[in-house]
Amino acid sequence: MARETGILADRAIAALFDSGRLSSEKELDRDQIQPASLDLRLSAKAFRVRASFMPGPNHLVSDKLDRLKLHVIDLSEGAVLETGCVYIVPLMEKLDLPTGMSASANPKSSTGRLDIFTRVITDYAQEFDKIPAGYSGPLYLEISPRTFPIVVRRGSRLSQIRFRIGNALLGEPELQQLHNDETLVAASNPNVSGGGIALSIDLSGDKEGLIGYRGKHHTAVVDVDKKAQHDLFDFWEPLYSRGRNELILDPDEFYILVSREAVHVPPLYAAEMTPFDPLVGEFRVHYAGFFDPGFGHEAAGGRGSRAVLEVRSHEVPFILEDGQIVGRLVYEHMMEHPEGLYGSGVGSNYQAQGLKLSKHFRV
Repeated sequence: MARETGILADRAIAALFDSGRLSSEKELDRDQIQPASLDLRLSAKAFRVRASFMPGPNHLVSDKLDRLKLHVIDLSEGAVLETGCVYIVPLMEKLDLPTGMSASANPKSSTGRLDIFTRVITDYAQEFDKIPAGYSGPLYLEISPRTFPIVVRRGSRLSQIRFRIGNALLGEPELQQLHNDETLVAASNPNVSGGGIALSIDLSGDKEGLIGYRGKHHTAVVDVDKKAQHDLFDFWEPLYSRGRNELILDPDEFYILVSREAVHVPPLYAAEMTPFDPLVGEFRVHYAGFFDPGFGHEAAGGRGSRAVLEVRSHEVPFILEDGQIVGRLVYEHMMEHPEGLYGSGVGSNYQAQGLKLSKHFRV
């Protein structure tokens, strides 16, 4: 039986299209609807703008684009987006949400692992990545590649959106009980506080001592739509522990690291990674991210799945030590059991993962 509040599952997302609450300028891709989210697709034009902006309560995004755009880029055959630049791209999907239904957006896993900064914007928005209940109108994606220049095209999928009715978040007592029943993180004494369950960093290394990767500068472009296309050594510097189990984070460098704990998202729940409070250290897990129902779920082939973390330092170098808390997972109720689980034939690239770069690189 479906709950009255919670995150919409795949079946309900498909029903939004059937009812006209969701629409798109093009037929949906086969794997576009995920267990608890919808991938969003770029349309045919990108606007290079002078700076990021917030529309505010009295303005359409198009009004700001008319004032701030530098030039228009045709994405129909693919185009390069340069590092350090800001682009606004209208999305194919449009919303007409019913009263009481809101949404939130996040970069896809592969987007975060490429250090592509993305945020969804709506007309009259006062927050990025937050779509208020009852919103009706277009969606736009702000894109700013940070480490690698990228190739995108009409139909590229960099961001995803979740729909919810009411408050779906688990409180700390409920979260603790769910962990006791389902083992949400593989830790003997999990830290449940701040509304979430903590994840710590693994800097002990694998059997070769590999602890992570640091992004190189001045690389070739990455095509976001092509798997196993690039040699990882052309883009990444492997990092090894050398027995010290610590890592000095240099400012303005981008790191791919991995959590010490395996993560489990039971089928009736969805999770989200939130950045750890920056007051505890001069670093930040750079991208929040969605974890769909079934991530790390043994029945879906995910036993032992760990969280891959995109990490940056702030203004000063910072020593990150093995076992240090770097983020928290918050869990939300699903309204119903999804038809598909993460890792069960729904276009899932990172089930049962350890330390892993995005799907674009050959190992």
